[in-house]
Amino acid sequence: MKTLITIPAMLLALFSNAQELNTIETDTAVMQRRNIIKTNLTAYAFKNINVTYERAINKWFSVNVGYSAMPEGKVPFINSFTDGDDELRDVKAGSSHFTIETRFYLGKGYGKGFYAAPYYRNSTFKATNFTFYQEYEEGGGNTSEIPLNISGKATGNSVGLLLGVQFFLNKKESFVLDWWIVGAHYGKGKGDFTGKSSQTLTPDQQSQLKAELEDLGIPLVEYSVQTNTNGAAIKLDGPWAGLRSGLSLGYRF
Repeated sequence: MKTLITIPAMLLALFSNAQELNTIETDTAVMQRRNIIKTNLTAYAFKNINVTYERAINKWFSVNVGYSAMPEGKVPFINSFTDGDDELRDVKAGSSHFTIETRFYLGKGYGKGFYAAPYYRNSTFKATNFTFYQEYEEGGGNTSEIPLNISGKATGNSVGLLLGVQFFLNKKESFVLDWWIVGAHYGKGKGDFTGKSSQTLTPDQQSQLKAELEDLGIPLVEYSVQTNTNGAAIKLDGPWAGLRSGLSLGYRF
């Protein structure tokens, strides 16, 4: 009778040990390939060249470092939302972003499943060839229009949170699909922009230009304006915010 009881118990113990060893071997195999190189495919529609490197530290935690850049040029899809504003059609802009991200995997882990990712981002934005047409009131009810060519650079530092999910696409788990479902960040930015007038401005024209620029009401941006005979100097110093979303394809090694 003892033999009949002992044999199933031994088999159960062997099966449990085999399962545990199999899990350990699987985890070990996964951890031997803790690196993932990815690129955000959707960003290329906006001429944004990018690369991200992910390193799994353990089953539930990894670190991402990413860099992206949009070379200075015409803003993609600008004609779709200019609504006839000719001064916007010729704008040239460029940007770059450096992002450090920590990921906490909530599912299967080792770079797979749903995750929450707090991150820090440093951003730079440049713009040139933006023409602002200022209409000045002259004596006797007459008006004149003088173009102001604006260009400059702004930088921002922000922190945020990204929610997403990452999949392995093949049996060998070499190819990766990373879906950034939604992310948002907030911080502070600074910038200097210069507006050059095609004509020398009188004191009265400078006063009108200053009032017009200060009354633009740009959301989430704090700025100050100083005018001179050549145009205007605009300083940005205030909130900096943004959103993240995308679909990345990667390779794990």
